Order: sequence, then C-alpha cells, then structure tokens
Amino acid sequence: MTKRSSSSLSDTAPLLSAGSTDRQSCSSASSIEMTTSEPPRRTVFLGVDVGTGSARAGLFNMEGRLLGTSSSPIQIWKEGDCIEQSSTDIWHAVCAAVKAACSSANVAAEEVVGLGFAATCSLVAVDADGSPVSVSWSGDARRNIIVWMDHRAVNQAERINSNNSPVLQFCGGSLSPEMQAPKLLWVKENLQESWSMAFRWMDLSDWLAYRATGDDTRSLCTTVCKWTYLGHAHMQQVNERDSRNMEACGWDDVFWEEIGLGDLIDGNYAKIGRSVAFPGHPMGSGLTSTAAKELGLLAGTPVGTSLIDAHAGGVGVMESVPNSESQDNDNSICNRMVLVCGTSTCHMAISENKLFIPGVWGPFWSAMVPEYWLTEGGQSATGALLDHLVENHKATPLLANRAASQHISLYELLNRTLESMVHEMKVPFLSALTESIHVLPDFHGNRSPVADPKSKGTICGLTLDTSEKQLALLYLAAIQGIAYGTRHIVEHCNSHGHKIDTLLACGGLAKNPLYIQEHADIVGCSIILPKENESVLLGAAILGAVASKQYPSLHDAMKALNAAGQVIHPSKDSRVKKYHDAKYQIFRTLYEQQLSYRSIMAQALS
Repeated sequence: MTKRSSSSLSDTAPLLSAGSTDRQSCSSASSIEMTTSEPPRRTVFLGVDVGTGSARAGLFNMEGRLLGTSSSPIQIWKEGDCIEQSSTDIWHAVCAAVKAACSSANVAAEEVVGLGFAATCSLVAVDADGSPVSVSWSGDARRNIIVWMDHRAVNQAERINSNNSPVLQFCGGSLSPEMQAPKLLWVKENLQESWSMAFRWMDLSDWLAYRATGDDTRSLCTTVCKWTYLGHAHMQQVNERDSRNMEACGWDDVFWEEIGLGDLIDGNYAKIGRSVAFPGHPMGSGLTSTAAKELGLLAGTPVGTSLIDAHAGGVGVMESVPNSESQDNDNSICNRMVLVCGTSTCHMAISENKLFIPGVWGPFWSAMVPEYWLTEGGQSATGALLDHLVENHKATPLLANRAASQHISLYELLNRTLESMVHEMKVPFLSALTESIHVLPDFHGNRSPVADPKSKGTICGLTLDTSEKQLALLYLAAIQGIAYGTRHIVEHCNSHGHKIDTLLACGGLAKNPLYIQEHADIVGCSIILPKENESVLLGAAILGAVASKQYPSLHDAMKALNAAGQVIHPSKDSRVKKYHDAKYQIFRTLYEQQLSYRSIMAQALS
C-alpha cells in the first residue's frame, strides 16, 4: 500500500472554476481576461529517495518547504549474508510514490521543473537491453540487486585489501565488503553466467537516473565512494560551474587487474562507468518520454546526477545552521559533521584539503559537495540495532500493545519509562540508569574508525530480568553505545586534521529526542536539527534544482534551500560529563577485549 501525507499548501494560488461567472463577467474584455487567466505556475523540485525498505518521493518549493510526500514499499530477500532486491520492483515503487506525492500536493506535471534521485549504495546488474541479471544463488532474475548491507563478500574484501593498492588510501586504507569491488569479485567467482550476461553494473541511484533518462553518466558520489574511482583526477581539468560529462580518467587499471577484474577495463570501463559528472549535473535530455509517462511527469524534465542517500542527507542539511551558530568565514562548513541517522548512520564532514584518516572512508573529492573533499565515517547498524534489540525482547509484545493503546510509538513509550525510572531508582540524571550495563554496538561489524567487519556486538551486564524496565535500560545502553561510537569517530577525525565542533542530524533517529540528547551529551557538541525533517528527500530535490539551472551550483542551492530548526546543547551538569567519560573508557575496552579473546581462540584452534 502506498502511504500518503501532505503539508498545508498555503503558497498555492487558488484555482478558478472553469464554469464560474458573475454578473459582470461579460461586461468588459478585462473581466473576461480575469476569469480565464491561469494561476501563476509554481516552481517545484522533486526528490526521490530509495531506502532499504521503501521508495519515497517529496516535492519542495523555492523556500525548501515540503509540499507533499508519499512512500511505497519495496521487496527484499534475506538469506544469511545475502540480501537482495529487484530493480523492476523498485522502479514500480518509485513511479507509485511520485504519482501519489504529486496527487497529494496537488502539483501538476508542468510545475515540476527538476528532479533528482538518491538511493542506498546497492549494486545493480542489467544486460544489454536493460533487463535484470540475477545476482542470487537462486538464479531468480528479479533478484538483480546486491543490497548495500549484504556481507557475502567479506573474503573477497580481505583478499583485495591484502594487495595494498594505492587506491585504498582514499578509502581509509581498506575496502569494506559493503563496497562494490568485493561484491563484483564475488559474482565473478560464484555466478559466472551472470557475470558474462551483465552489460552494466551500476550503483542503485545511478541506475535510477539512467532508467529515467537513458544517460549512462555516473555520479562522482557513487563512483568515488563505492567503486575506488579517483575523482581528484579531474581537479585541474574542470570545476562545477563548467561541469559537463567528463570522460572517466580516474580508474586505476592496475588495481582492477591485480584483484582479478581486469575485464572491466574494456571499452574504457563501459560496464562500470566511462563518463562521470558532479552531483546535480543535468543528465542527457532529461526524462525520456517512456519514463515521463510512467512517472506522470513531462518528457524533458531535467534530472540531476544522483547521490547516495546518506550524501543526499548531507546536501539537505549541511547548511542548516542558524546565523547565531555560523562563523563569519567561509570555512565554517568545514567544522560541521552531518549524522544521517537511519538503519545505519553515516558521519559526513568536508574539508578544503584532503585528509587521510585510517579506518574512515575518504578523502573523496567532490563526492558530496563539489570541489570539497569528503570524509565519511559510519556505523553499519544503528536504527537496525535498536529495532533488533527491542523486537527480540520478551517484554516487547506487552509494551507494543500499551503504546498502541496510547497512540504513541514503542520508542516514545520506552523514553517515558526511562523518565519515570529516574525518580523510582533515585539516580541523579537519566543517563545514570545504565551504570551497570554497557553495549558495544558492532552487531554488524565496525565500519569506522577501526574498520573491522568481523567485530561483534557486546552486551555487558545482563541478568535474568526480562521486565519492561530491563528492556528500557537495554535500549538506553544501546543508544549510548551508538553515541560513544560517534564520539570515537569525531575524536579520530579531529586527531587527523578535522576541526569538527558542531553536529547536524537528520533521518528517522534524529526525531527521537532521547537519542539526540544522549549524542549531544556524549560527544560534547551542540546538535542542530534541520527545519525540514525530510532532509534526504530535500537533498535529492536540490539535485533537480541545480539540473534545471535554478541555481548556479549545488552549494548555492544548499544555502538557499537548507534551513535550521531546533538546536540541542550538551548538558551543563559536570556530573553528566564525568559519567560519560567513564562509560566511554569502558566502551573502548570492550573492543580491545574482543581482539584479545579472538587471538586466544585463534591460537587454540591453530
């Protein structure tokens, strides 16, 4: 079922009824002209975001305000480490969401002047006709996408990293199994028929733009962040304002040959990208007639080169800073880190100069904001971790029923439970409830800063208690563990040249006040929330705004369409800082102990 929602359309001009008349309607030519004139056409930007579980569409006006949004679910197959989706299913969901969003916002096709796509960094395989090619053991042709979180290629990633290729220094020193080269190698080694059939391998957001326009140009965002493309090969050749389709010159032939994928070099890397462009660059001639009909839009509508969904969140929020928080110099944007908080969390910071940070992805040139270097930290399971812990607890069914009866979310009920426990247990502040329970949140490995996909989650302090209150404590301890992970990333980045002093947060978890306050207290930074909650959709829409030439650059569009909302400050209570400093020490030792235990067991089995 497609879910719809829309906001007030106060800026919509009233429509005149075609059959309406009054006593003076025929008394003069001017009267006739008044009744037959069309209302002023709005300028509307459309953003499409394909997440792990749904495709969403959002429409924004020239002030960056959401006019209407809609979502449509997408199918997913999970079998162990293999997680797959269907590009056909996703395109149908995109079309449904776009049509429903336009309908709910009462936006006509001719009012949409540009659109952009954002999506998870999943890997799509299609043949020469654009039809799906299976990437599944099942052989099911529908299953032609390896989802971003798929970890089937851990072994391939380890072998690639053992070569110590120079390109790896721009990925934090090693490739993650969530990146595309290990996944491509896995397919070649395990599904040879699919490997020979595949004519194009694409990041999902690039495939969406290709499906919409027929233009195979890839984004610097996807190719640089997930495919080892060296975007800075273009640094001296072109800038964003002179942007054009750029012939790919940032691939490293030696890297692809030494990892066993030298056949991808053929045709100037025709299968994985022979031309690239800055995010927001206009694709081809805009929407094809076929895609326009499927989406309910006009053929030729400009489409911007895509972004990965987290990076679209960065574009949608990074300039959402109130004047009181902003510095006078132009480099203040380089002191910010955006947390895109959803199923996983990405930590995005930019700099004017390249900064090499072990265990943190990047530096990526022009991968988010053109002509800036991107540093990308991340945690592979955040929202997914909280869901996992809560959904698998014995007390959850009863709590869920109670939350439903009160018309609130389960997490809001857990937050209220914790507030009541502060008084019952007579602790000085809410965070202190977890004095004896500690969580290392690496349930899906550690993406950064230790970059260990084999890291496991740890819960220290469990008892036989299965009550609702125990669940609330586990939930709080997990939030704190995630926040300690963010602190670790921020400290690690700052120790290698960044000067991050402000956080901006968006995504589903950013709507949880407890989650945000714990992060502010633990990291010790103010956290700015954007005025517009749908930051990923806004970031995608900004791509369309730039492609339609409404703004001269992506950064100009960000400044015009980003807006600040609430600012959350760290607690001024010195006891809170002392408490979290102590728990942070324990957090750091949990991973060190895990390494020690891993070594002991390896020796026992050697």
